[in-house]
Amino acid sequence: MNDIYESAATSLGLFSSPCLTKVELRVACKGISDRDALSKPDPCVVLKMQSHGQWLEVDRTEVLRSSINPTFSKVFTLDYYFEEVQRLRYELYDISSSHNGMREADCLGAMECTLGQIVSQRKLSKALLKQSSTGGKSTITITAEELTGNDDYVELSFSARKLDDKDFFSKSDPFLEIYRVNDDATQQLVYRTETVMNNLNPVWKTFKTSLNCLCSGDHERMLKVAIDFTASNGDPRNSCSLHYIHPYQPNEYLKALVAVGEICQDYDSDKMFPAFGFGARIPPDFKVSHDFAVNFNEDNPECAGIQGVVEAYQNCLPKIQLYGPTNIAPIIQKVANSASEEVHTREAMQYFILLILTDGVITDMADTREAIVQASHLPMSIIIVGVGNADFTDMQTLDGDDGILRSPKGEPVLRDIVQFVPFRNFKHASPAALAKSVLAEVPNQVVDYYNSKGIKPKCPSEYEASRTFGH
Repeated sequence: MNDIYESAATSLGLFSSPCLTKVELRVACKGISDRDALSKPDPCVVLKMQSHGQWLEVDRTEVLRSSINPTFSKVFTLDYYFEEVQRLRYELYDISSSHNGMREADCLGAMECTLGQIVSQRKLSKALLKQSSTGGKSTITITAEELTGNDDYVELSFSARKLDDKDFFSKSDPFLEIYRVNDDATQQLVYRTETVMNNLNPVWKTFKTSLNCLCSGDHERMLKVAIDFTASNGDPRNSCSLHYIHPYQPNEYLKALVAVGEICQDYDSDKMFPAFGFGARIPPDFKVSHDFAVNFNEDNPECAGIQGVVEAYQNCLPKIQLYGPTNIAPIIQKVANSASEEVHTREAMQYFILLILTDGVITDMADTREAIVQASHLPMSIIIVGVGNADFTDMQTLDGDDGILRSPKGEPVLRDIVQFVPFRNFKHASPAALAKSVLAEVPNQVVDYYNSKGIKPKCPSEYEASRTFGH
């Protein structure tokens, strides 16, 4: 709790009764109009709370330069009391460099509401009223999220090299924004770094952020990766092959792997990922395998990070012969065997995510359906990314969005665990768009599994009081 809020909370008498819960409030505005038509405003939002008829300042956001649609990275943390009416007021100011503090700043509008209104709606949007009490086109949106009680923090450091130069007379002035994907597939700003002036190789300051913000406190989730090596992908030495390793341009398999893997790897505790291939003849006897370790180490198929998976994949290609058929049931069963061991613990410790990259021509559909139905009883999800221009009708069937997937014997899946996305739909989109699409259903799949087993999340007291992780 910061000093400003603690002082205000004491004045407001908020420590007189036990707190029901803590909530985080995030602020964004749209369509800000400035009194100076020749320049854009430098907005800042001040949060106030009412006590005995007076408005007392609780906290304020950072100042964003030249922005009419600001999304502030500052997060307001408040104690929420269900039984009390907690009146809030958000005041928007233009803090230009010529002003001497808040007193000389221009007030661009204000909005009043209760904390209960925000918590009940989770996202509240209202017009910003000016002093004349008339509403303009400017709006403010407040998003609320309940804190889980996990006090762990993660320490992150970021740098970049050889950025594009966007300025004409000087080098770019880069800053970094970190977003997370919410349960409803929307993106939420988590952190914004400082701006490094005139630098194409910036090193931003190390910062800390709570695991609540990043991943709701869950950093034990396991990721497994599988890559399709069947001959239908074409000779990897040929530029027409889906596996062709271009010296300067990653193929579609690598693009999909990195886009999804870099998001998921942040939720794996040791960053070691088992990687498997299927549908290829492998050394030394060049027999066809449908679940071989990409690093050729069957006793330890794990790779260090997504970069380790990429390197293992690139080193593997020259040593194997692409063959067939495209059978994915064995790799699903392999991961299911690991997931079944987790069932016996009766604890929410590990959840398995199987990422399958394939050209989409499945030849063991019946066995695959059976494997998915059995896996739906286990703590695992399956993400399938279809690479190339093949007919993905069978893949759409496995997804189950248009109906309930059943085994050949007619047994239905216990829950939907498959998400399929064709890579060609995101060929010209950002990697984040692909990752957002394929990961959208995973959080609900995790919750559905543990609810069906009656397994509750581990209590905060069962974790260490505090823990810092290096990045």
